[in-house]
Amino acid sequence: MKRLRELKSWVSGHTKIAQAVDDLQVIFDFHKAGEASEEEVDAQYAETLAMVEDLELKNMLRREEDKLGAVIKIVAGAGGTEAQDWAQMLFRMYQRWCERQGYRCETTNYQDGDEAGLKTVTMQIEGEMAYGYLKSENGVHRLVRVSPFNAQGKRMTSFTSVYVVPLVDDTIEIEVNPGMLSWDTFRSSGAGGQNVNKVETGVRLHYKFINPVTNQPDEIVIENTESRSQFGNKDNAIRLLKSQLYELELEKRRAAVAIVEAGKKKIEWGSQIRSYVFDDRRVKDHRTNFQTSNVNAVMDGDIDGFIKAYLMEFGAEGVS
Repeated sequence: MKRLRELKSWVSGHTKIAQAVDDLQVIFDFHKAGEASEEEVDAQYAETLAMVEDLELKNMLRREEDKLGAVIKIVAGAGGTEAQDWAQMLFRMYQRWCERQGYRCETTNYQDGDEAGLKTVTMQIEGEMAYGYLKSENGVHRLVRVSPFNAQGKRMTSFTSVYVVPLVDDTIEIEVNPGMLSWDTFRSSGAGGQNVNKVETGVRLHYKFINPVTNQPDEIVIENTESRSQFGNKDNAIRLLKSQLYELELEKRRAAVAIVEAGKKKIEWGSQIRSYVFDDRRVKDHRTNFQTSNVNAVMDGDIDGFIKAYLMEFGAEGVS
């Protein structure tokens, strides 16, 4: 039934575009006969073009993981308060983007910065194709601005890492070896609640395993403080663990079959993908060269242009 719904969505999208093209031809004929204005033709053309581009973009999301939700982990880089403030700004940017998309967004772990901002935050995003869109955000984001935390008013550069993995659901089987699991509990920090700050509801999961990509011993550590219940936090930590293990399995598959074209930069942990230069009013993606001067809109969650440019250039790599 799920596969049937997916196929129906493609048929429906094609049917709507075919109808829009027919409407465009009709209104153009009316215009030639003097019965429709040029503005009406332009409006129908723009609407039809947008529908075609939306379906093209969806066509770039054909990997099995693209349809899943996403987990975003934001980690402030070196640079103290300035970097931690930049991490907070990116956190807000992705929250605003989720609101625009109508996605559900929950914060599962949050660590305050020393003076401002945050050190790290984990966001759990649920919505159709959330990972397919947000995978373009994986990498290091660079901020250049006159820092409000610098008494001399100097221009400073800060870096924050954004790590994106698919959020697994019940349809995906991921094996977790219970013998490799260990837990720590701690008191959650943050605002109020019956149990928060009073009992050890926060959990820290340690999972030791053989990394399928490197074939070397590795460890995943996950903290979860979202729920007031320790059991609830443990359940969600396991789900986040499965998401990371699933991403590693996907990476192993891609390494085995993908042939990346020369000169195309892969998105890897530690690569600088985008620069936000506030003084010059410019945000530029270094992989696609897409850029905009509307910095305020970007920081308010308007990143669709960057996502679309990335998917149209790289989205179909490794997909048969």
